[in-house]
Amino acid sequence: MVTSPHALASEAGAAILRAGGNALEAAIAIGSTIAVVYPHFCGLGGDSVWIVADHSGRRTCFLGIGQAARELPNFDGSIPLRGPLSALTSACAVDAWRHAYDYSTRHWGGKIGFPTLLADAIRHAEEGFPVTRSQSFWLTFRQAEVAGWPGFATLFMPDGAAPETGSLFRQRNLAHSLSLIARDGPRSFYDGELGARIAAGLQAAGSPLTAGDLMATGTREVAPLSLPYRGFELLAPPPPTQGLSTLAIMGILAHFDLAAKKAGSADHLHLCVEAVKRAFLDRGGIADPDVAPQPVGDWLSTQHLAQAAASIDPVRALEWPAPFRSGDTVFFAATDAAGGSVSVLQSTYFDWGSGVVVGDTGILWQNRGAAFSADPKHVNGIAPGKRPFYTLNPGLGLRNGKPALLYGTQGADGQPQTLAMLLTRLIDFEEEPAVALAGPRFLLGRTFSDSRDSLKLESDAGEAVFAELMARGHALSPIEAQSPLAGQAGVIAIDAEGVALGAHDPRGDGFAIGISSDGRS
Repeated sequence: MVTSPHALASEAGAAILRAGGNALEAAIAIGSTIAVVYPHFCGLGGDSVWIVADHSGRRTCFLGIGQAARELPNFDGSIPLRGPLSALTSACAVDAWRHAYDYSTRHWGGKIGFPTLLADAIRHAEEGFPVTRSQSFWLTFRQAEVAGWPGFATLFMPDGAAPETGSLFRQRNLAHSLSLIARDGPRSFYDGELGARIAAGLQAAGSPLTAGDLMATGTREVAPLSLPYRGFELLAPPPPTQGLSTLAIMGILAHFDLAAKKAGSADHLHLCVEAVKRAFLDRGGIADPDVAPQPVGDWLSTQHLAQAAASIDPVRALEWPAPFRSGDTVFFAATDAAGGSVSVLQSTYFDWGSGVVVGDTGILWQNRGAAFSADPKHVNGIAPGKRPFYTLNPGLGLRNGKPALLYGTQGADGQPQTLAMLLTRLIDFEEEPAVALAGPRFLLGRTFSDSRDSLKLESDAGEAVFAELMARGHALSPIEAQSPLAGQAGVIAIDAEGVALGAHDPRGDGFAIGISSDGRS
């Protein structure tokens, strides 16, 4: 089974599974295709984080995270959120595809050639695809800002306005870049013909990144963090990602009998929100472990999580001012007949990243450097070659040592919050993926349209729930039902017999495809 935010990307992965490919090969096909058909949330100029597990007991993470340029400008107190000076970290998504491909060959018997895995992405970039409502929305939303984004309007708004939903959108320069990767291999993005063009385009746009920064970019394979929860072992990526925040939330919730409550009730939501607040108190310390010590064992210790749980008042909300990081990404996942399972987030950070289209490559570069602090003394302070704090946070749950849940969501700061709601619905309330994904969700913090540190709650939670949460002291702001602000998540659940159920979020354009043993969808 595969799941992704776009039907064409899901179909690309399903086609690989039908052809006898494994889940990693399918994920590469999905990742390359989604980079074409969802350009507002991810692309070749971004990063990705992978969690991989199989029935043999292997479990690992691929951190496809770029690093800050070696020669940095003086930011004088703040780092730009957009434009060339926000394009200051290298992009590692393509190298993560390489790493996944090599791992597939070594451990899962992968045999499908890299050009085949990229074929759908190249075709959709060359021939075009129908613009999604999500792409059209985010172009319209940013229309007044794009004047200072090099090459952006020419590519994405050639007629001066956002293309209509359903209209055909082509990216021929991007198709050529993908063709070079297919021909020369993924490392050509960094040190080949394409790499030279990327470096020249970045320099011409005014980015501090150089050819040397590209060549120094590489995926790191690391052990995932883990935490037991109600018979599952939940896996998450380690720092500099916020994976430990999701695990901490679940570790706090483990001290409460959620199954005795009702899914979506005020009690359920209150406990999840309060667990998020306690877990987020430690999140400010997450940074690049190469630079700053990361006491993960302390943050996830039984005593620390028990103390956090004990501090929750069941009828009163903790007052909450907190900064909010905006950002967008895509989640996709795949599982194959042998039990190989992959959970991935791929991102250019904010919608449309830095806004910088790199020369004539068709590649939109990320603005992940905006996640740094301009204060060099800060734990997440910018420094040459350093990796920033990372919101990407895919998850994978094991049951009896075998993959049983693949999950993840778009949404920056909202990712651990959405995952808390999903995991409690999937595990504590035993809901199927489509039901869990459709349930009302919350977002604690600021949004594009509401600068207050309030608790945003989807309106379909119901008047009684709103009233009870307000009585407990939550500062509520209603948002529309099925709001994009609540994240675009995906889930694949695998039962003990190996039967998979999957779905992608009704808040977006997502699509899950299951493949039966006889190859039917």
